[in-house]
Amino acid sequence: MALKKLLQVAISAVSVKVVFAHQIPLGDTAEQPETWLSKYGPQIDQPFSGPLAFSHMTYSRCLEDESAQFDIAVLGMPFDTGTSYRPGARFGPYAIRSGSRRQRETRGYSLAWGNNPYEQGSKIIDCGDVPVIPFDNVLAMDQMEVAYSTLLNRPIASSQSVWAKGAQLAKDGRERPRIVSLGGDHTIVLPILRALNKQSRITHGTFFYVANEEGLVSNSSIHAGIRGKLVGLGDIENDESVGFHFIMSDDIDDHGVPAIIKRIRERVGDTPVYLSLDIDVIDPGLAPATGAPEAGGWTSREVKRIIRGLAGLNFVGADIVEVAPIYDHGMFDISWLFVTGTKAFFYS
Repeated sequence: MALKKLLQVAISAVSVKVVFAHQIPLGDTAEQPETWLSKYGPQIDQPFSGPLAFSHMTYSRCLEDESAQFDIAVLGMPFDTGTSYRPGARFGPYAIRSGSRRQRETRGYSLAWGNNPYEQGSKIIDCGDVPVIPFDNVLAMDQMEVAYSTLLNRPIASSQSVWAKGAQLAKDGRERPRIVSLGGDHTIVLPILRALNKQSRITHGTFFYVANEEGLVSNSSIHAGIRGKLVGLGDIENDESVGFHFIMSDDIDDHGVPAIIKRIRERVGDTPVYLSLDIDVIDPGLAPATGAPEAGGWTSREVKRIIRGLAGLNFVGADIVEVAPIYDHGMFDISWLFVTGTKAFFYS
């Protein structure tokens, strides 16, 4: 019994000794803990973490930071008070950026294009969103036009030309950066065209009738993927009278993707082109996040092929519009549209 108590005391004494042996004394002699940088290296953002910039790009508030330089800018326009049916596209820029998280410079290689758009010699940054007022459409239109003009008037970041015909198409002969806009409803195209018209001789694409009334476009524009309801044939006759040709959604079944590409290229030719891509050109079964869903649209694969087929045109700008994430609980990822469209820029 006495031996058992003695062993318990001995064990306790050893335990106490071990505990005190690991105590760190107070004072400057304490060993500093190892830092994250020294142990693990740089703080790399995971696909699901980090600031919400498109594809983990460099983010800058370019409208206020006049030192921000770029060759291609991503600019959000969260405006949806021009929609005629379902609102919600003001959340489009946020949703597009959220869907782009899986892509980054180190994971941007495309088998279809055979390259990485971030390795083509152009500096691409995310310039944030235009702080558009949601209560006054007239004021909002001016805000978007001023914002676009502000970025368009910046010098390009690269010391050498990044767009072969950039200076040739500008009124003042100076190469300017190009902007990919994230909508927002389709109304954003009008202030964009107004801004572009101040710098480029003329632009082409798919946009509003009022743009023709203001002399912002020439008689060589085209709508593609059309399938919605009309008042009557007068709508088509009116569009044709101001320079818009049509490619119906069903035409892709009858003639195929190559024929669609050929018709677009022949229509716009070698003049400056503005591409406005409404998300509802894609069938709502694949992309329900839109304010005006219409059955019978093209597939995402077809749209990607068509955009690739437009490489080499003289793109002066582009946008993705009518993205209303509230109607798509699956968070459809349309970042591929930006990537595909940006690559078309590099080959223009």
